[in-house]
Amino acid sequence: MTTLSTLSPAALTLASQTAARAIPPVWPLASSVAVNPFLGQTTETLAQVGARLGRVGGVPVTMPRAHYNALISDGTITDADITAAIKAAGAGDLPDLAEIKRRATTSAPTPTPHPMVADLVAAVSGIDWPAILMDRFGHWAAGYFDQGQALWAAPRRRSAYDAWRQYATHDLTPEIAGLKGFAQFVSETPDTAEDAQARAAARLGLSEDMLETYLHQLLFSLGGWAQVARYTLWQAELALGTDQTITDVLTIRLLWEEALFAQYEDQIGDTWASAKAAHASPVTPDQDIVINAILQEAWERAVQRDLAKTLAAPARAQTQERPALQAAFCIDVRSEVFRRALEAVNPGISTLGFAGFFGLTASHKGFASDVDELRLPVLLNPGVTSTSAGEDISAEQTARFKARTSRAWGRFKLAAVSSFAFVEATGPIYAGKLIKDALNIAPQAAANDPAPRLDPPLPLPAQINAAEKILRAMSLTTDFAHLVVLAGHGAHVVNNPFASGLQCGACGGYAGDVNARLLASLLNAKDVRHGLAERGIDIPADTLFLGALHDTTTDTITLFAADHPSAAHATNISQAKDWFAQAGLETRSERALRLPRAKDGADINLRSRDWAETRPEWALAGCKAFIAAPRQRTAGKSLAGRAFLHDYDWQRDNSFGVLELIMTAPVVVASWISLQYYGSTVAPDVFGSGNKLLHNVTGGIGVVEGNGGKLRAGLPWQSVHEGQGYAHDPLRLSVCIEAPRAAMTDILKRHESVRALFDNRWLHLFALDETGQMAWRYDGDLLWSEMDREVEHQVNMTALG
Repeated sequence: MTTLSTLSPAALTLASQTAARAIPPVWPLASSVAVNPFLGQTTETLAQVGARLGRVGGVPVTMPRAHYNALISDGTITDADITAAIKAAGAGDLPDLAEIKRRATTSAPTPTPHPMVADLVAAVSGIDWPAILMDRFGHWAAGYFDQGQALWAAPRRRSAYDAWRQYATHDLTPEIAGLKGFAQFVSETPDTAEDAQARAAARLGLSEDMLETYLHQLLFSLGGWAQVARYTLWQAELALGTDQTITDVLTIRLLWEEALFAQYEDQIGDTWASAKAAHASPVTPDQDIVINAILQEAWERAVQRDLAKTLAAPARAQTQERPALQAAFCIDVRSEVFRRALEAVNPGISTLGFAGFFGLTASHKGFASDVDELRLPVLLNPGVTSTSAGEDISAEQTARFKARTSRAWGRFKLAAVSSFAFVEATGPIYAGKLIKDALNIAPQAAANDPAPRLDPPLPLPAQINAAEKILRAMSLTTDFAHLVVLAGHGAHVVNNPFASGLQCGACGGYAGDVNARLLASLLNAKDVRHGLAERGIDIPADTLFLGALHDTTTDTITLFAADHPSAAHATNISQAKDWFAQAGLETRSERALRLPRAKDGADINLRSRDWAETRPEWALAGCKAFIAAPRQRTAGKSLAGRAFLHDYDWQRDNSFGVLELIMTAPVVVASWISLQYYGSTVAPDVFGSGNKLLHNVTGGIGVVEGNGGKLRAGLPWQSVHEGQGYAHDPLRLSVCIEAPRAAMTDILKRHESVRALFDNRWLHLFALDETGQMAWRYDGDLLWSEMDREVEHQVNMTALG
């Protein structure tokens, strides 16, 4: 074992940076997006991560064994599924089929994290130091990371380490609890975080072998606060910079360990030595973890078998006529239900699926807004700027002042000092609003904001380039309808801190209407169309593009026809509105079957306005597949709102640039969504944000349960569980792409991070054949296996019982 005497500063720095990247970022509530909680572990398999997170945080990474045993008992998981999963687990001393089935009837041991100094001191002192530490750190972090909610925020332009030292030297709570001279200890820490880390590591006797999991555990124990710090690093690196906040946070947590160790060293010396030795041992999954991972794989193969049967069903006959209407929706799983319903209204309607930002990475300033909204995937930087500012400056100033007053009023209402006085003083005034909300009385509809526009405008060649790239990525280059609707999506709910999580993930947690309206303006421009025609994309003169907003909570469509007035298209627009209304009615009826207490589609509209409703919609709960193929492969086939649908025709993609874009952007975003739901279901206490009924918003960043402490990241329990059973099946996403395997293999070769997702089966990859059937399975290491016979055999075995 390497001792500290040979531990170089460089090794400690590298280990700190590695620990920082083992933590996933979390976005503020105002623009929250789904994040893969296993983001820092995607280079390892599920079993390996189970061993690592079990050591670090006692985290289960699969469902309880009873869940899989029930699926085996009812025939969902077959012997063939388990046998295939054992084979996929690789080489080594693996249990056989009989042993897997026997062990499925037993409970697996609960993972136990290795103890940190705070845990050991708590055991010998009887004082809950981990809770005290979390409480004090949380109070400081809420002020330091505040986004405008706190009345007294921490000073800005100061590093996290410096700000904490200033705070902690005046915080007497640790000393009152029993940690003698803590304020003095903090005042005597080194001036730089790097020196403080080195001193603490020396005092604790840390070895290089133990740093990997011990430093990770220190950050992991801080929950969402560490993720907020990781977010600042993410944003900095996206802008080609750097940020030390998360390593400062690690130093702060390490200093707490040092302070506790200094006081209790005589009482925990032996147990701390054992804990260090445990951290220094290799991270290796035991047989229980391996069996859990095999059972999870077997379940996913069973679900993939059902998906293969759905895709193998006869396709709907294609019409050769000009489409009566074309409507492009986000690939979001909620769009699948509406698209299917819309196409059923009239066989001449054609729908498309594309990432909801519609290829425009816009930094947008809304009407009367002081905020720059990044309406683009969080993996990208803004490429254009846009605004909804109108020509009436006085009206906008009035609206801006009103918005500022509303925000100030909201901060006063939520402030701890004023909250009780607010209720008492304003009760009679506020009673009307409370009664109106309780009775679900709809608010007066606000006038539409002015149409968004690019500001500054792009040069014409750039406009043409953008339009061509987007249309080719959408596989929309011919057969344009008279009316083409580009429908972004959003959700309108009340009293919901997680409202932005119901919006468009591809638009950075905002609604997609702005991007849709911007693209419609771009494609309606005559000069752009002339340039597109020269590049082989001939849009008829009688084709009109309109932006729209699909409200996923009520399944209503707002069509922004006033953006591009056209008397010639009045009939088309009127007919489209009728079709949207019919499809919305059908969609609401289908969704009501899943939502608790929703008797029929009429109840759906009320949920969005009910301030007491914890489940206004299920959002992306249930997601299980991503399909990139021509729409005719899935048209008329019910995927039950569980599939991301991206239109893609590889025969129009000569260089496979669109395929590369799909595999490296929408697929990755979908994996973040899928794995956030997965983590929030299998480990809700760690990767979920807890019970909505107990939440308090802190700092405008996130939520805590109660009065403070650990910030909770992830999905609320009400987003994955309907009260009596799970609303989400935690399954790793099955990605089905109709494209040559050689092209996909080549892309995986050039993108190691994407390849890691598939090689380690955080995602499953399938190649569809020319009929849209799942023909080939990616086995990892750039190898594929034919699955026609496998699927056929399993389907026959299931039919025979």
